[in-house]
Amino acid sequence: MTTSPEEAQPPAVPYGTPDAPRIAVRGEAHLEVDPETARIGITVLARGKDRRTALDDLTRRNTTVLDLVKTYGEAVERLETGAFSITPELKEKSRGERIQAYHGRVHITAELTDFTALGELTTRLADLDLTRVDGPWWSLRPDSPAHKRARQQAVREAVQRAREYAEALGTSLAALVELADIGAEAPQPLHPAGPGGRMRSMIAGAEDTTAAPLDLEPQRQRVHAQVNARFTMLPPQL
Repeated sequence: MTTSPEEAQPPAVPYGTPDAPRIAVRGEAHLEVDPETARIGITVLARGKDRRTALDDLTRRNTTVLDLVKTYGEAVERLETGAFSITPELKEKSRGERIQAYHGRVHITAELTDFTALGELTTRLADLDLTRVDGPWWSLRPDSPAHKRARQQAVREAVQRAREYAEALGTSLAALVELADIGAEAPQPLHPAGPGGRMRSMIAGAEDTTAAPLDLEPQRQRVHAQVNARFTMLPPQL
């Protein structure tokens, strides 16, 4: 009878042997660091009795917003236009499809790295006609050094914990058998991080006054890393 390659392999020994006992530990790291970027959402609105009026007003206000954001140069890392809509509003209690007005809307996202410019820009945007500002949402870049520091700290914590267990048995570590991210073998559902601090939404009024720049205090970001580590240790004298 032939034997498959899977059957020919020896079974795994998850708990080690008397000659090479194993230690399984978990290393964790929790850091709090300053954010690297801040994102704001800008909604430009327009309303007109006919479609062309609403569209012209929306186009003009959208251009004003984009031009204003672009004046901040390198402080703005990303500027994107999202959803756009022109929606008819039907008259109430009308027997036919009689349109009372048209509503226009454009969503814009801006991401900044200069938080001093952020407060000034946010205030100037909120001072525009029919312009809404949401945010800021603070965050770190995906390649932020903070993630690396957290992972390295989690590994050092795992090694230290395993070493303490071995010392409690009067022995020492011999070799690293495995190092893995939590969930690397069986992926777990992702839990998105909270959006961070959020500024109150604002709708600019018609009053023609210059508002003082908002003093926005960046919200510290929490970075978390976990690893599973398995070591062998020299046989203890029990």
